[in-house]
Amino acid sequence: MELVVNQRHYRLEVHPDRMLLWVLRDDLGLTGSKYGCGEGQCGACTVLIDGAPTRSCVTLATSVAGKPITTIEGLAQNGNLHPLQEAFIQTDAMQCGYCTPGMIVSGAGLLKKNPHPTQAEIKEAMEGNVCRCGTYPRIVAAVQMAARTAGGQHA
Repeated sequence: MELVVNQRHYRLEVHPDRMLLWVLRDDLGLTGSKYGCGEGQCGACTVLIDGAPTRSCVTLATSVAGKPITTIEGLAQNGNLHPLQEAFIQTDAMQCGYCTPGMIVSGAGLLKKNPHPTQAEIKEAMEGNVCRCGTYPRIVAAVQMAARTAGGQHA
């Protein structure tokens, strides 16, 4: 099968029951997406598939063959962090950091779809991502900051 990850094409032999998370981490060495619950409930494994936030721990790799997949590693462009990555740093939106890749990818998906979301829209879009440290107010602030500073241009 062929996977298109972060604008690179990979030809792989993948067992039909293998989840995308394990292909990304084990086969491609893209370890930014984290294993959390294994049930698609915590958001730590979130990637963008066709621009939509998707839980890679419950997504069969074979089901996304040929579709554009973006991981946390693919958000930065030309050596520049994605506006949301910058905003997470500026707002100190991470504590332990385990949820951060999934939070940023989910937020980037929201900003791609809606460049100027309201606070309520941000909270709704991010509610499937769990932060055990409880930095939710700073995460919302980071998404708001990225929306303001990026001028509506998001990966």
